[in-house]
Amino acid sequence: MKLAIVTAYPPSKVTLNEYAYHLVKHFRQKEDITEIVLLTDKTDGEKDIEFDEAGCKITIRECWAFNSYTNILNVTKAISQEKPDAVLFNLQFMKFGDKKIAAALGLMLPLVCKLKRIPNIVLLHNILEEVDLGSAGFTSNKIMQKIYGFIGTTLTKLILQADTVALTMQKYVDILEKKYKAKNVTLIPHGTFEVSEVQPDYNLPKGPLQIMTFGKFGTYKKVEIMIEAVEKVRKTTGLDLEVVIAGTDNPNVPGYLAKVQEDYKHVPQVRFTGYVEEYEVPTLFKESAVVVFPYTSTTGSSGVLHQAGSYGKAVVMPDLGDLALLVNDEGYQGEFFEPTSVNSLANAIEAIVINDNYRIALGVANYRAATAYPMQKITDMYLTSFNKIMSKNKTKRTMVIEPTTVE
Repeated sequence: MKLAIVTAYPPSKVTLNEYAYHLVKHFRQKEDITEIVLLTDKTDGEKDIEFDEAGCKITIRECWAFNSYTNILNVTKAISQEKPDAVLFNLQFMKFGDKKIAAALGLMLPLVCKLKRIPNIVLLHNILEEVDLGSAGFTSNKIMQKIYGFIGTTLTKLILQADTVALTMQKYVDILEKKYKAKNVTLIPHGTFEVSEVQPDYNLPKGPLQIMTFGKFGTYKKVEIMIEAVEKVRKTTGLDLEVVIAGTDNPNVPGYLAKVQEDYKHVPQVRFTGYVEEYEVPTLFKESAVVVFPYTSTTGSSGVLHQAGSYGKAVVMPDLGDLALLVNDEGYQGEFFEPTSVNSLANAIEAIVINDNYRIALGVANYRAATAYPMQKITDMYLTSFNKIMSKNKTKRTMVIEPTTVE
């Protein structure tokens, strides 16, 4: 199979680029894959396709740009020239732009593939029905939220033109089946990027206990509450704690972290790492005592939670939405807090940092949850889905209607 993947890809800063890196890393090791064609956004730096393991050929076609109105034409042209056997789209609704028309045009690409009779799957990381538009930074205006809802429904119908739409949570599958009467949706979990067959080392390096958060901040991910909560825990326990804020601003809120850094410069031991390169991720997690999710809303299955699990880390999560569901669906464990309460978050962090046995027990449970769905297994699920589509299409093509003889 010659597989094309339409996605952002490192060093891109467009959402889901890290996920694409791990998809490619594991797809290229599959015997059924002879070549991967990356149909990616344009970046200044070279694409990161250096892997330790041997694998199939990788071809890079930089053929789209964030907020470009010509993406649908350029990607279609690249697909026509490369002639892949199948296409996988790594998507969320704002993948091709945060401008409505640019975003919508990009999301028409699965329909283009279907019209061209190219087997295609959309990996959809979130659905607008489950996004709090106010908290996620889209709009708090009730009228605009209704307009966004209408636009979201229209875009979802476009995406559902794909042969198969893969969703990372069962709740999403249920919603699309009920609201859109969709027959082509399936559950393929998010998966865990790196899972070692050897149990993680649950011991921590000497020095302050690192309380870490990782992501793109400023909309529904706010770090002020975490800084203030850690200050409280320092006062009540006397422990040596360091706040580690790893990541960058959400594109919708440029300058957010710079302002936080200025506003809290009087607070000791608060470290801002900036953008975290892929090779730096293991050290970031391994050195952390607790991974915190200072969210006021959720927009899909959390990649950071799966990463924390793969490194055997204790987590502190808001008691809401998709994070709470993942506890039930996939077996992750952690301390929960009320999303806007500093005291609640402080209590949750304190419960872990004062009890090393409890911290380790949570880490063990999360490692077990993470190992249930490694990316090797996830990529196998995609290949199985592609083979079903191809088999179905082949059956349709070979069906022959015998002419009726009229006597």
